[in-house]
Amino acid sequence: MRSLLSVARRIDAFTNQVGKFAYWLVLAMIGMGTWNVMGRYLGNLVGQNLSSNALIETQWYLFDIVFLLGAAYTLQKGGHVRVDVFYDRWSRRQKALADFIGTILFLIPFSALVIYFSWGTVVRSWVVWETSPDPGGLLRFPIKTMILVSFGLLILQGISEAIKNWAIFSGNLPADETRDDLNREAGDAN
Repeated sequence: MRSLLSVARRIDAFTNQVGKFAYWLVLAMIGMGTWNVMGRYLGNLVGQNLSSNALIETQWYLFDIVFLLGAAYTLQKGGHVRVDVFYDRWSRRQKALADFIGTILFLIPFSALVIYFSWGTVVRSWVVWETSPDPGGLLRFPIKTMILVSFGLLILQGISEAIKNWAIFSGNLPADETRDDLNREAGDAN
């Protein structure tokens, strides 16, 4: 179990780096959105179009990338929504078992299905070098590829979460270590 926890730590460290990268993309997205709004109004004042479809689509793509890359990071930090009236009252082991089962039966298979069903669309987009139908729009295949990357990262982080939850359930996580400690280590390791 110790070697599996080591694998989970490495996955967590990688996910943490991806999450930090997504943080910076939020700033770029805000900057792009600000420019698009200001460019529209300033452009009207000077009689020149200071924005474009490419800049607007860049803002959309940045939002997409932040959302897609942030999903695994949010999973690692326990930030996804839980709607369970019983979960809060359960013991640490019961929560770990519920999370383990949810990861194995739902998260990983769902993510694998998304990859499976998206694969053909992404490949076709690459084959034809799909572009936006809007004049001056961006290429579409890179953003479609991010769907595969995102769900691949979710599977990877799901594996880490499954390892940690099984370790908690089976009592193999050292008494002085919790799942939150492992997540903090992942953040400190970078």
